Amino acid sequence: MFSEGQTGPHVIQSLDGVLRRLGGTTRRWRTDRMAGVVYPGTDRLLPEFAACAKHYGVGVDVCPARRARRKGVAEAAVKYLTRSWWCSATVRTPGEAQASLDRFCVEVTDQRRRGPSTIAKLAAIEGLLGLPSAPFPAEICVERPVSRSALVAFEGNHYSVPAALASAPQVTVRARLGDQTLQVVSAAGTLIAKHRRAPAGAGQTIRSSEHAACLEEAVLAAFTTRQPCRRKQNRPPGPAALAAAAVLRGEQPADGDGVVIDLERYAQFAGVAR
Repeated sequence: MFSEGQTGPHVIQSLDGVLRRLGGTTRRWRTDRMAGVVYPGTDRLLPEFAACAKHYGVGVDVCPARRARRKGVAEAAVKYLTRSWWCSATVRTPGEAQASLDRFCVEVTDQRRRGPSTIAKLAAIEGLLGLPSAPFPAEICVERPVSRSALVAFEGNHYSVPAALASAPQVTVRARLGDQTLQVVSAAGTLIAKHRRAPAGAGQTIRSSEHAACLEEAVLAAFTTRQPCRRKQNRPPGPAALAAAAVLRGEQPADGDGVVIDLERYAQFAGVAR
């Protein structure tokens, strides 16, 4: 599973995605001392991950420190995917990468031979435990900038916010696993938008009617019927500009009608202003 972070909710989301693809779970999970699972530098589970394990009805075994062989199987699987799939995968987004990896696992990895059978057939007879109907309700919180068109990107989709927040440097997107909606919160903690949650990587743009009307009003207000400026129009300097240039060069204007600036008079005014 591809994930943009290593926080507890991101780990739980990825774990649930793997289990749903496998069709069940083992009785015990083995994990290393990664962030989002255990307290840093210890083998004690974080309360959220312990509650997640209880939700799925499994036990958790944390790998001891400095025991690299315990994680050899997982590392070998990562190396296999790196050599066999990632080096030649044609993907541009995390959503495309996840879809490509899912196809590769079904069409290639599951068809590898293991004696007279295949990995897919051996996996089908594994005695896995059933999964709960809904994933553990962990809440994902990520920070996102707002585009000029008042849209926020999340999981391969775009969601609208009020037009007043267009180009805002940061808002927070909150999405709870299993929920069909998500929330967008301002930097001050105020709820500014609530949308239905599109499938990850679907490439959809979700814009509410209120946000669309506000954005249309802001765009139309910026329009004008005035003649646009001509970039290459001939605009020679006028008499006043020529006279001021002559004074700066220490010359007198060509005619007597020019404006002469007395610098001594200016110095007097400057002295009074001090």
